[in-house]
Amino acid sequence: MFRGLWAILKKEVIHIKRDPATRFVLAIPLIELLIFGYAIDTDVKYVNTVVFDLNRDAESRQLVKEFENTRSFKIVGEVHSDRELQSAIVSGQAKVGIKIPPDYSANLVNGRQAQVQVVIDGSESTTALQALNSSQQLGFLKSLAIEGLSPAEFKIDIRPRLLFNPNLESANFFVPGLIGIILQLVTVFLTAFAIVRERERGTLEQLLVTPVSKGGLILGKLLPYTVIGFGQTVVVLLLMVFLFRVPVSGSVTLLLILSLLFLIPALGIGIVISTFAKNQGEAMQMSLMSMLPSFLLSGFVFPRESMPLIIYLISFLIPATYYLEILRGIILRGAGIAALWDEALVLAAFGVLFMALSALRFKKHLG
Repeated sequence: MFRGLWAILKKEVIHIKRDPATRFVLAIPLIELLIFGYAIDTDVKYVNTVVFDLNRDAESRQLVKEFENTRSFKIVGEVHSDRELQSAIVSGQAKVGIKIPPDYSANLVNGRQAQVQVVIDGSESTTALQALNSSQQLGFLKSLAIEGLSPAEFKIDIRPRLLFNPNLESANFFVPGLIGIILQLVTVFLTAFAIVRERERGTLEQLLVTPVSKGGLILGKLLPYTVIGFGQTVVVLLLMVFLFRVPVSGSVTLLLILSLLFLIPALGIGIVISTFAKNQGEAMQMSLMSMLPSFLLSGFVFPRESMPLIIYLISFLIPATYYLEILRGIILRGAGIAALWDEALVLAAFGVLFMALSALRFKKHLG
């Protein structure tokens, strides 16, 4: 089935060493990481929020409604313990947790200060900053509504607590996401260019008349770029830890395994592009077009919850959406496979879909 695989592997490694364009593409990850890691910043609305209401009275329900009315918070569920609240944030189900104590109403009635804790996922710095500012502003306005007093005598005391990124550093949010964007960029570009380059030089047809099976040809051309993509992942992870000081909170082994899983649909996209592109210029344009949705709609820059419904639904069709959730989950929140198995399953499904489509397109094109 994979006859001639070793010969194609050796040939592709020689191409990689000799092609100046390949060396330029390999330099792109370092340039992007340095530029975007220091330069990008942004903002949001409708942050997914869970409520832990120990008071369960009219006053606490009113407070929850007022949180929603700010349009900065979107109540997506209710939890019944501190452990459930923590789990909801670690898994990515919610970015904010509101904990209302059992004596909230009693303190208001008796003229005492009522404390409310707002637990915020700090792994997404812009979202966290919005939640922090909105919760503090709500406490300020609600206190003034009760009676005009000095800040020290406010009746409502909102006490935010930031998890995972307490200093709200933008690098902690953007740099992990850059790993996903860079990995897709490298694999799609290199794979698409490798096959189109063969066609332009007239060597693809020559390979087909050699004793090499189509399976061996495809796999032989993909494996070197799989190794390169995986190597780039390790490089940017090291830069993230030692240059940007963003530690990996979860399992490094799990992170590398799921990164390898993400390579499969990324490589498939590259092959599909190569079957449509007639030259390297077209391959470049198509590759850039495939990258734009990943860059803009995956949640890398703009939080998906703030997007219009139709755009939000389209974002579910982008593999990078799930990989970015995996990256931020493992690196920033310390999430394990129990919290990320659904993202991993979707990536595996995308991998099967794109590799099957790429194989069909490649064989049809060669035929």
